Amino acid sequence: MSIRLRLTLLYSAILALTLIVFSTFLYVTQSRATYDSIKASLVRQADGTSNPRRFPGLPPQLPGEGGPPGGPPPESNPFSGALPGRWTQRRSLDGTVLSRTFDLGDVTLPLSLKGLSTVQSGTGWFETAQAEEQPVLIYSQPFTAQDGSTQIVQVAFPITQPEQYLLALRTILVIGCGFVIVLAFAAGWVLSGMVLRPIHRITRTAQAIGAERDFGRRVQHTGPTDEVGQLAITFNTMLAELESAYRQLEQSLDSQRRFVADASHELRTPLTTVRGNIELLRREPPLDAQEWAEVLADTKDEVERLIRLVHQLLVLARVDAGQSLQSAPLPIKPLLEDVCRQSRLLAPQRTILCESVPDVLVLGDRDALKQVFLILLDNALAHTSLGAAIGMTVVAAEGRVVISVRDTGVGIAPDALPHIFERFYRGQVSRSGRGTGLGLSIAKELVEAQEGTIMVESQVEQGSVFTVTLPQAMG
Repeated sequence: MSIRLRLTLLYSAILALTLIVFSTFLYVTQSRATYDSIKASLVRQADGTSNPRRFPGLPPQLPGEGGPPGGPPPESNPFSGALPGRWTQRRSLDGTVLSRTFDLGDVTLPLSLKGLSTVQSGTGWFETAQAEEQPVLIYSQPFTAQDGSTQIVQVAFPITQPEQYLLALRTILVIGCGFVIVLAFAAGWVLSGMVLRPIHRITRTAQAIGAERDFGRRVQHTGPTDEVGQLAITFNTMLAELESAYRQLEQSLDSQRRFVADASHELRTPLTTVRGNIELLRREPPLDAQEWAEVLADTKDEVERLIRLVHQLLVLARVDAGQSLQSAPLPIKPLLEDVCRQSRLLAPQRTILCESVPDVLVLGDRDALKQVFLILLDNALAHTSLGAAIGMTVVAAEGRVVISVRDTGVGIAPDALPHIFERFYRGQVSRSGRGTGLGLSIAKELVEAQEGTIMVESQVEQGSVFTVTLPQAMG
């Protein structure tokens, strides 16, 4: 069952219940008011009939028409038919009819046994009966006659018209309620369709997106910002997030495919060299001692290259896996002095300047930052001539610490600058010839993992400046 049908049925059921309760209350109230008015009139008539002071000279028994057998004829009794009102009848306390008005003719107003017993106990009694082929409401009550005896007076009122009126009212209420319910169901069906139309659009849009994988589509909603409008806005927001996630996933998959392809290519070259060298060592007749030493030295260099490449790939894999780094307040001066010292040991013939470093604290991971600056210094050494100097400077300002690594080497071509931090990108062969194209990528990943930034400025034949900006920690 659809939401539209459920809402319409619920609305119609509530309306039907309300109409039934209201109609029942109206009918019962009107019926009670009608009969209460008739009963009040009958009580007044019965009181007037049974009051001897209002009708002086009224004999205790009027043998009018319909009187007890053996009584004198009506014309011989001057009080025959003198009961006031219409449809009035007198009985003795035991129930014997004493007299009645002429309008009753031969009709005797009935009195049930229960009614007789009630009246004999001194209480008035209402009952409905048929008289002259029409329903009448009869009221009976005891009274004291002029002779001191207790008698019963009965007055009746035809209720054909009130019953017809109530029947018409009941018919109008039933037909009217039914018509209103049907009309309300139709109106509710139309209104619920209008209210749910944006939801249908959202459903169709979701189905189209699922079939076409077009996350750029949006739900068009021009109505008010009600619950349905909020749903449309939320759905569009979700689509935007899905589109962004889908694009990131595509980029990630593309990056992984390129990474695997580049890593396979980089690993294949030294492995092919090692395999060729092994074949040379197994050749018969064997190589002489000098060639043997050259082949072994070349094999050693390729194995070391493989080790460096695998280590760098592992670092990138850890960063890509989202392994968090331990950021803590870290003094930058001893870290940079340690990096410069190690770099001087690896390249004793080179000039590395690391002086006047201020005592400031940065937020970061010591091992990760050390690797970053070793990569930057190694990159500077690889692209700088033997006589040129390499310097490191540190500036702290506005809650950030800026560390710069400057060289006066060959520089970077303008077309290569946008790609310098891409994995396996090597714009030009370094002086050492041992680059893998992963160092700067690793440095960028590690810096950004510590909420820092890394940038490069370079001019061809004048050198390059790599700038790392890190958040400053308060001491």
